[in-house]
Amino acid sequence: MDQIRLIGIGGLALVTLVLAGARPAAAQEAAWRPLFNGRDLEGWKMTGPGEFKVEEGALVTYGGMGLLWYERETLGDCEIKVVFQPSRPNDNSGVFIRIDGPPDDPWFAVHNGYEVQIDNAGDDWHRTGALYSLTQVKARVEADPEAWTTMIIRLEGPRTVVHVNEVLVTDYNEGDPVPERRAASEPRRGPRPETGYIGLQNHDGRSRVRFREVSMRPLPGRDARPAGRS
Repeated sequence: MDQIRLIGIGGLALVTLVLAGARPAAAQEAAWRPLFNGRDLEGWKMTGPGEFKVEEGALVTYGGMGLLWYERETLGDCEIKVVFQPSRPNDNSGVFIRIDGPPDDPWFAVHNGYEVQIDNAGDDWHRTGALYSLTQVKARVEADPEAWTTMIIRLEGPRTVVHVNEVLVTDYNEGDPVPERRAASEPRRGPRPETGYIGLQNHDGRSRVRFREVSMRPLPGRDARPAGRS
């Protein structure tokens, strides 16, 4: 029940209405939980050629085309933070999300997930922050070989939002129109699940991309548990 309080100040009565059940302060964002421990590949599994090595606390791509995927859980309704650095402006890599099942081949992730592209040299449909060949970037942001780049991928139900260094690059909802598939290397069109595995791409022998951090946090107000487990 609401309560009325009378407060006397200098002979004046002030009426204060106290509302029972008033809304609490907004839920605070959860802390980031590391998926890469900075020491080894615990929790991760390699598929395809090439490898990832841990060097000076970072995952580093060698060879390819392969995929290092996180096998411990599937992710959805969360934010994924990836801090990376290419060795050259045109190094190629990617962060895979919404992979629909454990990938036994890197191409499974291409056709059954989304690749958030890492490549400064591509056009607006194939460059850093785009869902590879599916979305046109809203802003061109280049990953600097001399600095660390932070990518935040927000998975909110069927919506995927990507910020690169705090710049909005992609905002995509399942069912939004996409261009026709034009090459065998481009993903097959079709819906992806709201929860899925994630992975990092080692694209080729020349590209050398370092990943210093891969972490996640649930969206505010959502269950702090992972969306699913393998």
